[in-house]
Formats: sequence, structure tokens, C-alpha cells
Amino acid sequence: MGDLIEQLRQWSPFELAAVTSALLYLVLAIRQNILCWLFAGISTAIYVYLFVVARLYMESALNVFYFAMAIYGFSVWYRGRTPGAELPVTVWPKRAHGVAIGAILLASLASGYLLDTRTDAAFPYIDSLTTWSAIWATFLVARKVLENWWYWLVIDAASVFIYWSRDLELTALLFVVYVIMIPFGLISWTRSYREAST
Repeated sequence: MGDLIEQLRQWSPFELAAVTSALLYLVLAIRQNILCWLFAGISTAIYVYLFVVARLYMESALNVFYFAMAIYGFSVWYRGRTPGAELPVTVWPKRAHGVAIGAILLASLASGYLLDTRTDAAFPYIDSLTTWSAIWATFLVARKVLENWWYWLVIDAASVFIYWSRDLELTALLFVVYVIMIPFGLISWTRSYREAST
């Protein structure tokens, strides 16, 4: 118990605040509560700084994007409401996802190469792949596209490794929790999609 308390003391208060806000975001997103975007904004603003310190530059840039997407997501969800109803969950064609995955792979190779040859970035290719994938997946969340949860499962599992190896243990633990919670989001959104389709 003493070791656990000592580890808790070593965690950055910034990282703790970012993780707490990120957890609130996910719980509220699963419930399709528009306030999820507020906590997304708080968390991402803190993570911009934390990832620069950890030399995860693509992750830091991604969190700038996440911050903008928090504003966009709130706007889309707010405008998508009708009296007595929220923006519905939708499903996109497999072809759209195939094209997106191809674009993600190409962008990841290009940015990974640039980071590998021109910076001191840690894990340039994996960092690039999770970053470009997360950009697409975040857009899908903002549009309430069901398949976002499958992308997040892969992204979050890879992120656990990245964050742990860069001494962001609390953030790595957050992503373990994300991986555990993703099936709940998938089930909840699938139920909403089926109810709206009947």
C-alpha cells in the first residue's frame, strides 16, 4: 500500500487532471451526453503540453486537433438535435472505411518517415499511425458513426504501449480502461442505431 501511495504522489497533477477529464469524456460519450465534448476539451488542452514534454509530437498535434473537434462535436451534436431527440447514430458503408484506412496508412508512412529522419520523436511510425487513425475516429464520433468504436479499440490498445514506454503510466492506465469500456460504447450505440432504424 505504501508503494501505491508513493506512486500516486509521483504522478503529475496535470496528467491526473487530463486523465480524469478524459474518463468523464468517455463515460458521457457512451451515454451520448453532449457534455462529453466539454471534458474532451479540458483533457486535450492539458495533453498538448504533456505530449510535447514526452516528445510525442504527433500525439501533441493530435490533441490540438482533438480540442478543435471538441468544439465541432459539440456543435454537430447540438445542431443535430430535434425536439425530443438527439442526433441519431448512423452506419457508414465499408467502402468509405476502406478508403479511409488506405489514406491513414499513406499519411502514417509519410509523417512517420519525416519524424524518423528529422526529429527526435519516439516511435515515429506507431505515433503517426495512431494519430492519423484517431483523427478519422474522432470525426466519426462527432458524426455519431457507429464504427468509431472499432477504430478506437485498435488505437487505444496501441496507445497503451506508447504511453507506458514514455513514462506516462497514468495515461497508459487510462487507455487500458478505455479498451475495457469500448465494448460498452459499442453496445450502447448499436442499441441506439437499431432503435432509430425500426
